[in-house]
Formats: sequence, C-alpha cells, structure tokens
Amino acid sequence: MNPITLHYLNAPDIEALDMSDQEILDAVEDGLRAQGMGEVVIEPRMHLVPDKTYPGHFNVLRGYIAPLGMAGVKVVGDFYENYKIGLPSELAMLYLADPKNGSPIAILDASVITDMRTGAVTALGAKYLARKNSKVLGHVGARGTAYWNVRLLNHLFDLKEIRVHSRRPESRNAFGAQLEKDLGRPVTVTEDWESCVRGADIVVEASRLTKPAPMLKTEWIKKGALVMPYGTMSAIELSLTDIMDKMVMDDWGQARSGPFGSLRAHVDAGKLSEETLHAELGQIVAGRMSGRESDKETILFWHRGLPLSDIALGAAMLEKAKRLGIGQRLRYR
Repeated sequence: MNPITLHYLNAPDIEALDMSDQEILDAVEDGLRAQGMGEVVIEPRMHLVPDKTYPGHFNVLRGYIAPLGMAGVKVVGDFYENYKIGLPSELAMLYLADPKNGSPIAILDASVITDMRTGAVTALGAKYLARKNSKVLGHVGARGTAYWNVRLLNHLFDLKEIRVHSRRPESRNAFGAQLEKDLGRPVTVTEDWESCVRGADIVVEASRLTKPAPMLKTEWIKKGALVMPYGTMSAIELSLTDIMDKMVMDDWGQARSGPFGSLRAHVDAGKLSEETLHAELGQIVAGRMSGRESDKETILFWHRGLPLSDIALGAAMLEKAKRLGIGQRLRYR
C-alpha cells in the first residue's frame, strides 16, 4: 500500500495565509449556497461535558459538502473562564476527509476558523436580512467571534456608529481599542446593554453568560432592525420572537437537539418551530426563499454554528496553503 499523507496547518500557518475579508465571506457563502441547494449533509452537533465542575464543554460538529467533495468533523472546546489562564475560550481542531473512501485530507487549527466563519455567517445574515442602509451596529460580547462579527459587518456595510459592550470593563475597552485600530473608525464602548442595543439597526448578542438571563430587552429593539443572538446561554426575553416579522436559522436541525442556545426556551415553548420559522439562511442565499422584502420588517436570525461553514472555510484555506506552499505534510500510514 502506498503511504497516506495529510496536510497539517497550525495556527502560525493559518495566520500566514492572510485570508482577506472577502475570501472568508466568499468561502462561507459558497457553503451556505450548497446547503440551500440540498447538496450537503449536516448532522446535529453533539456536546460533551467532561465534568460538571469544569467551566465549559466540547461541541462536535459534523458535515459533508458535495460540491467540495469534502467531509469534516470539528471539535471545539467552549470554556468561558479560559481568560483567567490566558487562553481563548474556544480552542478547536478541524479534520477534513475524503467522503469516497474515508482517507484523511487535512487537519487544521480551527480556533481562528471558528471565529472567522462565525463572523462570516453573522455578516452574511445581515447581507440578506438587514436593511441595506443600516448605519448603527450594537454588539454585545467581546470573545474571539465578536471581533470577526464587527470586522466583517463593517466590510459589508457603511456603518456610521459601532457600539460594543461586554461584562468586564477591561475586556470591552480592549475590544473597542482593537476595533478602532484595525477598522480605522471610532467605536463607542458602552457600560450597559441598553445603551449598546437600543435603536440599533443591527443587533448582535454574543454574550458569555454562565446561565440564562433576560439581559436584552425586547422593548429596546426598533422596528425594522435585524437581531442576531447566538450566545450559548440565552440572554433574550421570551417575548423577543413576538415582535418578529420573520425568523431565520442557519439550520433548523440544530434547534432540535442539545440543551444550549440563545433560543432554546423559545423552541421549547413553541414560539420558534418549523411552522413559525421563515427559512434557513442557505435557502435564502440559494435564492429559494425570500430574505428581507421591506425596510419595515423586524427580523431575527439565530445561528448556532454549522460544520459546513468550518468545512467550506477550511477547504478554502487548504487550497490557498497548497498554492502558497504553507503547512506541513504528515504521514498517516
């Protein structure tokens, strides 16, 4: 038997690829389009809680994208107190494999991939669901995915005001300073949720709560806004879905499993169901369902995180790495 090798991309390799904002968005959008066309397989995520005394859990995401000829599995730890030991809250690995014979293709450090693809799905959700003239962004949360949310939204929209908030002052101040440096525009750091969210055109809730709590009030959401909550623990009121003209998800199957997610209580209460769900984002990207149809529509987009986005972005990175000669070849057997 001939030796089998795989491509390995570590964190410095991923950084050396220097993926542009548009490259990230294009890759993830292609994955969403394949989903909308029914050319994928998505398995609901699985959770592993190794010990209830540890402040976190693992997520296991699995999927297949036919146009790419790629299957993949991502394992990502979600440990919200990692900042105390100088680590990101989310550390991940992505495994890409040949769906025809099961042989490994690549292993990638997926920590930054997780951040980038989450930001891309947030930004693409806004591309199809926010008002085109949206000017004010209210963003709660300062974890790794938050940076890419704001950066990629800023890439797509002519934002006049960017507001950010998070629980810890040192975290939100550093986040605001980093955004100002990288985006070259002022960022308002708020001391509370209301001043961050009230009246914003685009609202992103990416908080890090330890247990569900209704921190984001429905009354703060203005008519015609797009609201995108995706915290592990719900930070929204049960009434939020009552004011929505449309509700969209990345994948309805992700809502039917697991104890986590910002709209877990809404699914359990029947407020978000197959009957009340307007569409999955992939269906909208593929042109099979409508996105925003009026500036007056108030829209909710809940994304739980798709393995397809990891696979699509990982595949794009792998292709670029091969082209540029970045990464290592490892012998498998």
